[in-house]
Amino acid sequence: MLPSADELPDVLLDLAVPHEDINDLVALRRRLVGDPEARWLLDRSLAGTVRDMGKPGAGPQYPALPVELGALGTFFYVYVFVAALPYVRAYHRSHGIPDDISRRTLADLGRHIAVHRRARGGPGLLHPSWNSLHFRGELYQLGRLQFQRAVLGERMGGAVAAAGHSAGRGDPCLNLHITDFRGPLSPEACDRSMALAREFFARHFPMERYETAVCHSWLLDPQLKRYLPTDANIVRFQERFRPAAGYEREPEDSVPVAFVFGDQDLPVAELPRRTRVERAVGDHLRAGGHWYVEHGWFPL
Repeated sequence: MLPSADELPDVLLDLAVPHEDINDLVALRRRLVGDPEARWLLDRSLAGTVRDMGKPGAGPQYPALPVELGALGTFFYVYVFVAALPYVRAYHRSHGIPDDISRRTLADLGRHIAVHRRARGGPGLLHPSWNSLHFRGELYQLGRLQFQRAVLGERMGGAVAAAGHSAGRGDPCLNLHITDFRGPLSPEACDRSMALAREFFARHFPMERYETAVCHSWLLDPQLKRYLPTDANIVRFQERFRPAAGYEREPEDSVPVAFVFGDQDLPVAELPRRTRVERAVGDHLRAGGHWYVEHGWFPL
C-alpha cells in the first residue's frame, strides 16, 4: 500500500512535500506500518478516498485524529494521499491526462503543507478533505488557476438559469480556485488558465459538457473596489463574474485574514500593512467593517 522507506523520499518530493519534512515522514512510516489500529484507519481512509473515483461531490469527510497519535497524527493524511497515488494516477491515465498536469495537480499536497506551516508554525494539513479533491480526480491545476469538476447546486443553478443561461441546476460546472504561492493573479495568467481549461475538459472529459464557470470566494467581495485601483489584478478578476443572487450573507472575516496573512487567529489590530491587499483587509476590519464570501459565475 505504501512505498518502501527507500522509495518514499522520491514519492514525497514528486508531491512537493517540503524537504524538512521528508526524514520525519520516512521515520514515522515504520510506526504506521507496525501499528494495527493506525493501519486499520489508513485502510479505511484510503477506501473512502478512492471510492467512486472521479465522481464530483462523493469524497470523504476525514475525522479529526486523536491527540495521542502525536507526530503520526500530524502526518497521517499525507500517508493516505501517498497510498492513493496509484489509484488517481490510473484514473488520470484512463482519461489521457498528461503526466505534467497530473504531477502539478498532485504537487498541491506539498503546497498545503507549506500553507499549514505558515499558519501553525509546523507541518500538517489544515483541511485534508480539501486535498482529497486532487487525489480523486475532481480537481486539476491548469496554469494559475485550479478547476474543480462540480455540479450546479440549487442556488447557483437557479441564478444562472434565471439569467437566461443555457445551464441550470444539476448541470456540470467548473469551480474556480485561486491558490497561494503561485505568483500574481494577472489577467494574462487567468486568460491562459481559462484557455487551458476549455481545451483540457473538452479533450479529457468529452462526455461532460461544461458551460459554466463558478467561484465562491472573498476575492469577489465588491468592497475590495473601495481600496484597490481599477487595474488591480483582484478587481479585474472580479469583473469576469456575474453575481449570483440567493445566497445568505454572513460575515466571514477570518477567511481573508487566513488567506492574506496565513493565520486566521491573528489579532486584527496587529495585521501588517505591507501591501495594498493587506492594507485593504486589515484597515476595513479595523474600521469595523466585515468581509463576505461572494458567489459569481460566467458562461464558458
